[in-house]
Amino acid sequence: MIEAVVFDLDGVIVDSEHVWDAAREAVAREQGGKWRENAQTDMMGMSSVEWSRYMHEVIGLKDPPEEISAEVVRRLEATYREELPLIDGAEEAVARLAERWPLGVASSSNRPIIDLVLELSGLDGFFGATVSSEEVEHGKPSPDVYLEAVRRLGVCPEQAAAVEDSHNGILAAKAAGMRVVAIPNRRYPPREDALTGADVVLEDISELTSDAVEGKN
Repeated sequence: MIEAVVFDLDGVIVDSEHVWDAAREAVAREQGGKWRENAQTDMMGMSSVEWSRYMHEVIGLKDPPEEISAEVVRRLEATYREELPLIDGAEEAVARLAERWPLGVASSSNRPIIDLVLELSGLDGFFGATVSSEEVEHGKPSPDVYLEAVRRLGVCPEQAAAVEDSHNGILAAKAAGMRVVAIPNRRYPPREDALTGADVVLEDISELTSDAVEGKN
Protein backbone atom coordinates (compact mmCIF):
# COMPACT_ATOMS: atom_id res chain seq x y z
CA MET A 1 0.00 0.00 0.00
CA ILE A 2 1.28 3.46 -0.93
CA GLU A 3 1.65 5.77 2.07
CA ALA A 4 3.56 8.72 0.54
CA VAL A 5 4.49 10.16 -2.85
CA VAL A 6 7.79 11.87 -3.67
CA PHE A 7 8.10 14.18 -6.65
CA ASP A 8 11.16 15.02 -8.67
CA LEU A 9 11.27 18.76 -9.36
CA ASP A 10 13.02 19.45 -12.67
CA GLY A 11 11.07 18.04 -15.57
CA VAL A 12 8.09 17.08 -13.39
CA ILE A 13 6.99 20.32 -11.73
CA VAL A 14 9.10 22.82 -13.68
CA ASP A 15 10.18 22.58 -17.33
CA SER A 16 13.73 23.49 -16.45
CA GLU A 17 16.32 21.06 -17.80
CA HIS A 18 16.95 23.34 -20.79
CA VAL A 19 17.21 26.35 -18.45
CA TRP A 20 19.92 24.59 -16.44
CA ASP A 21 21.63 23.59 -19.68
CA ALA A 22 21.66 27.17 -21.00
CA ALA A 23 22.95 28.62 -17.72
CA ARG A 24 25.77 26.09 -17.41
CA GLU A 25 26.78 26.45 -21.04
CA ALA A 26 26.80 30.27 -20.78
CA VAL A 27 28.98 30.16 -17.66
CA ALA A 28 31.31 27.64 -19.32
CA ARG A 29 31.77 29.68 -22.48
CA GLU A 30 32.16 32.98 -20.62
CA GLN A 31 34.89 31.44 -18.47
CA GLY A 32 36.76 29.82 -21.34
CA GLY A 33 35.62 26.25 -20.80
CA LYS A 34 35.28 23.73 -23.60
CA TRP A 35 31.58 22.85 -23.72
CA ARG A 36 30.84 19.27 -24.77
CA GLU A 37 27.84 18.13 -26.78
CA ASN A 38 27.01 15.47 -24.21
CA ALA A 39 27.56 17.70 -21.17
CA GLN A 40 23.86 18.11 -20.36
CA THR A 41 23.27 14.37 -20.53
CA ASP A 42 26.34 13.72 -18.40
CA MET A 43 25.20 16.14 -15.70
CA MET A 44 21.50 15.17 -15.55
CA GLY A 45 20.79 13.89 -12.06
CA MET A 46 24.15 14.91 -10.62
CA SER A 47 24.14 16.81 -7.36
CA SER A 48 25.43 20.38 -7.37
CA VAL A 49 28.67 19.13 -5.84
CA GLU A 50 29.05 16.59 -8.66
CA TRP A 51 28.12 18.76 -11.65
CA SER A 52 30.14 21.77 -10.51
CA ARG A 53 33.14 19.48 -10.10
CA TYR A 54 32.44 18.12 -13.60
CA MET A 55 32.44 21.66 -15.00
CA HIS A 56 35.70 22.41 -13.22
CA GLU A 57 37.52 19.19 -14.12
CA VAL A 58 35.96 18.13 -17.44
CA ILE A 59 34.72 21.37 -19.02
CA GLY A 60 37.84 23.13 -17.76
CA LEU A 61 36.57 26.13 -15.81
CA LYS A 62 39.22 27.71 -13.61
CA ASP A 63 36.87 28.77 -10.81
CA PRO A 64 36.51 26.30 -7.93
CA PRO A 65 33.37 24.13 -8.04
CA GLU A 66 31.57 26.01 -5.26
CA GLU A 67 31.89 29.30 -7.18
CA ILE A 68 30.71 27.67 -10.40
CA SER A 69 27.65 26.30 -8.62
CA ALA A 70 26.87 29.66 -7.00
CA GLU A 71 27.02 31.48 -10.36
CA VAL A 72 24.74 28.99 -12.10
CA VAL A 73 22.28 29.17 -9.21
CA ARG A 74 22.33 32.98 -9.37
CA ARG A 75 21.33 32.82 -13.03
CA LEU A 76 18.59 30.26 -12.39
CA GLU A 77 17.15 32.38 -9.60
CA ALA A 78 17.06 35.45 -11.85
CA THR A 79 15.32 33.50 -14.61
CA TYR A 80 12.74 31.98 -12.26
CA ARG A 81 11.94 35.29 -10.60
CA GLU A 82 11.24 36.74 -14.03
CA GLU A 83 9.14 33.79 -15.22
CA LEU A 84 8.79 30.41 -13.52
CA PRO A 85 8.44 27.67 -16.17
CA LEU A 86 5.85 25.57 -14.37
CA ILE A 87 4.67 22.53 -16.30
CA ASP A 88 1.02 22.79 -17.26
CA GLY A 89 -1.04 20.70 -14.90
CA ALA A 90 1.68 20.28 -12.27
CA GLU A 91 -0.03 22.43 -9.64
CA GLU A 92 -3.28 20.53 -10.04
CA ALA A 93 -1.52 17.16 -9.90
CA VAL A 94 0.28 18.07 -6.67
CA ALA A 95 -2.96 19.26 -5.10
CA ARG A 96 -4.77 16.07 -6.21
CA LEU A 97 -2.24 13.74 -4.65
CA ALA A 98 -1.92 15.88 -1.50
CA GLU A 99 -5.57 15.10 -0.75
CA ARG A 100 -4.60 11.44 -0.39
CA TRP A 101 -0.96 11.23 0.74
CA PRO A 102 1.87 13.17 2.40
CA LEU A 103 4.18 14.47 -0.31
CA GLY A 104 7.91 15.04 -0.63
CA VAL A 105 10.41 16.38 -3.15
CA ALA A 106 13.67 14.63 -4.06
CA SER A 107 15.60 16.86 -6.43
CA SER A 108 19.02 17.33 -7.97
CA SER A 109 18.51 21.08 -7.77
CA ASN A 110 20.39 23.14 -5.20
CA ARG A 111 18.50 23.82 -1.97
CA PRO A 112 17.93 27.54 -2.78
CA ILE A 113 16.38 26.59 -6.14
CA ILE A 114 14.02 24.01 -4.61
CA ASP A 115 12.84 26.52 -2.02
CA LEU A 116 12.43 29.30 -4.58
CA VAL A 117 10.40 27.17 -7.01
CA LEU A 118 8.04 25.99 -4.29
CA GLU A 119 7.68 29.51 -2.90
CA LEU A 120 7.02 31.17 -6.26
CA SER A 121 4.59 28.47 -7.34
CA GLY A 122 2.73 28.49 -4.03
CA LEU A 123 3.26 24.74 -3.73
CA ASP A 124 5.48 24.83 -0.64
CA GLY A 125 2.58 24.09 1.70
CA PHE A 126 1.89 20.75 0.02
CA PHE A 127 5.25 19.14 0.77
CA GLY A 128 6.16 17.68 4.15
CA ALA A 129 9.78 16.97 3.19
CA THR A 130 12.10 18.35 0.54
CA VAL A 131 15.60 17.02 -0.13
CA SER A 132 18.36 18.28 -2.40
CA SER A 133 20.92 15.77 -3.61
CA GLU A 134 23.59 18.16 -2.34
CA GLU A 135 22.40 17.14 1.13
CA VAL A 136 23.18 13.44 0.62
CA GLU A 137 26.31 11.57 -0.38
CA HIS A 138 25.49 10.77 -4.00
CA GLY A 139 23.23 12.24 -6.65
CA LYS A 140 20.96 10.31 -8.97
CA PRO A 141 21.07 7.52 -10.25
CA SER A 142 22.12 6.56 -6.70
CA PRO A 143 19.03 6.21 -4.48
CA ASP A 144 20.33 8.47 -1.68
CA VAL A 145 18.05 11.47 -2.25
CA TYR A 146 14.93 9.31 -2.41
CA LEU A 147 15.89 7.29 0.64
CA GLU A 148 16.38 10.51 2.60
CA ALA A 149 13.05 11.90 1.40
CA VAL A 150 11.07 8.86 2.54
CA ARG A 151 13.01 8.80 5.81
CA ARG A 152 11.92 12.37 6.50
CA LEU A 153 8.33 11.48 5.61
CA GLY A 154 8.49 8.56 8.03
CA VAL A 155 7.67 5.76 5.58
CA CYS A 156 9.54 2.79 4.14
CA PRO A 157 10.68 3.06 0.50
CA GLU A 158 8.47 0.09 -0.42
CA GLN A 159 5.46 2.06 0.84
CA ALA A 160 6.21 5.13 -1.29
CA ALA A 161 5.90 6.12 -4.94
CA ALA A 162 8.20 8.39 -6.91
CA VAL A 163 7.19 10.62 -9.82
CA GLU A 164 10.09 10.96 -12.26
CA ASP A 165 10.86 12.12 -15.79
CA SER A 166 14.54 11.37 -16.42
CA HIS A 167 16.70 8.32 -17.01
CA ASN A 168 18.83 8.75 -13.89
CA GLY A 169 15.85 9.74 -11.78
CA ILE A 170 13.90 6.61 -12.68
CA LEU A 171 16.96 4.48 -11.90
CA ALA A 172 17.41 6.27 -8.55
CA ALA A 173 13.83 5.74 -7.43
CA LYS A 174 13.88 2.12 -8.55
CA ALA A 175 17.15 1.52 -6.70
CA ALA A 176 15.51 2.95 -3.57
CA GLY A 177 12.87 0.23 -3.80
CA MET A 178 9.99 2.61 -4.53
CA ARG A 179 7.09 2.31 -6.91
CA VAL A 180 8.04 4.43 -9.94
CA VAL A 181 5.63 6.56 -11.95
CA ALA A 182 7.44 7.83 -15.04
CA ILE A 183 6.38 10.84 -17.08
CA PRO A 184 9.13 10.85 -19.75
CA ASN A 185 10.87 14.17 -20.33
CA ARG A 186 10.16 15.19 -23.90
CA ARG A 187 13.32 17.26 -24.32
CA TYR A 188 15.63 14.67 -22.76
CA PRO A 189 13.74 11.35 -22.88
CA PRO A 190 14.91 8.50 -20.68
CA ARG A 191 16.34 5.46 -22.42
CA GLU A 192 14.23 2.35 -22.81
CA ASP A 193 16.23 0.39 -20.24
CA ALA A 194 15.12 2.86 -17.56
CA LEU A 195 11.52 3.06 -18.75
CA THR A 196 11.10 -0.69 -18.62
CA GLY A 197 11.90 -0.49 -14.91
CA ALA A 198 9.09 1.98 -14.23
CA ASP A 199 5.88 0.59 -12.77
CA VAL A 200 3.68 3.10 -14.59
CA VAL A 201 4.43 5.28 -17.63
CA LEU A 202 2.21 8.31 -18.25
CA GLU A 203 2.09 10.60 -21.25
CA ASP A 204 1.42 13.77 -19.30
CA ILE A 205 1.19 14.94 -15.71
CA SER A 206 -2.52 15.54 -16.20
CA GLU A 207 -2.80 11.71 -16.03
CA LEU A 208 -1.21 11.65 -12.57
CA THR A 209 -4.04 10.55 -10.30
CA SER A 210 -4.23 8.42 -7.18
CA ASP A 211 -5.42 5.50 -9.34
CA ALA A 212 -2.39 5.89 -11.62
CA VAL A 213 -0.05 5.93 -8.63
CA GLU A 214 -1.62 2.77 -7.25
CA GLY A 215 -1.80 1.06 -10.64
CA LYS A 216 -5.60 0.91 -10.76
CA ASN A 217 -5.95 2.44 -14.23
